[in-house]
Amino acid sequence: MKIQVLGPLSAEVNGGSIVPTAGKPRQILALLALYPGRVIPVPTLMEEIWGTELPQSALTTLQTYILQLRRRLGTAMGPGAPGGAKEVLATRHGGYLLQIPPESVDVHEYEGLVSQGQSAFERGDDESAAGLLRQALALWQGPALVDVRVGPILEIEVMRLEESRLVLVERRIDVDLRLGRHTELLAELTELIARHPQHEGLHSQAMVALYRSGRQATALDVYRRLRTRLIEDLGVEPSPQLQRLHQAMLTVDPALDITAGPRRTSTFDLYAA
Repeated sequence: MKIQVLGPLSAEVNGGSIVPTAGKPRQILALLALYPGRVIPVPTLMEEIWGTELPQSALTTLQTYILQLRRRLGTAMGPGAPGGAKEVLATRHGGYLLQIPPESVDVHEYEGLVSQGQSAFERGDDESAAGLLRQALALWQGPALVDVRVGPILEIEVMRLEESRLVLVERRIDVDLRLGRHTELLAELTELIARHPQHEGLHSQAMVALYRSGRQATALDVYRRLRTRLIEDLGVEPSPQLQRLHQAMLTVDPALDITAGPRRTSTFDLYAA
């Protein structure tokens, strides 16, 4: 079985899709896929499907959805498959689980690459870190579970994954800046700060990329526009490290050069206290 949740939900067995068209069985499959080998309790599955307003027939209906998933799974596996669908989508005391290896699900491959990339970043191996982080990001085919109607449980999981993705993009840009790829990053960073207009980390990266590309005035304008937005929308000034980065650009601080400054840190923390 091969399951993808980093984008539209996809689950294939022997080349055939087992993803149901109905919304609630899709939710169940998605939630079970996020935790392969782990029992998901019946109350958790019910909360995901119905929230706090459970119908009287909730347990019976949930069992029907599980049966539907097993039928699709059994059809894809074929009559000669050892164990059968009941062994793959198994019932355990108080819940259900997908008995499949974690590496069958793309999110677990993603998290492994993230961990390796982070380790390479922390030991200063920028080339390896850049490659691993790019591999991790390449697994994304769109917003997580973009075609699944999410309930309260999956909503939290999707938020967690999307935040992880944004942090990873920021980390990958940190590495590219350390490798001197500032000019190549300008278009990507312009789009990112437009999509995340209050994200100080991405704005700090855009400022540094512009500064190192010989566009000091534009870098300072990025700061000015962010400061105006933060004051008008939230009533706050930019963080101290961003203010110090701005001051460093005004004074042409040598620490802004590619080869200067501390290693194993983020662009945002170049001027941390």
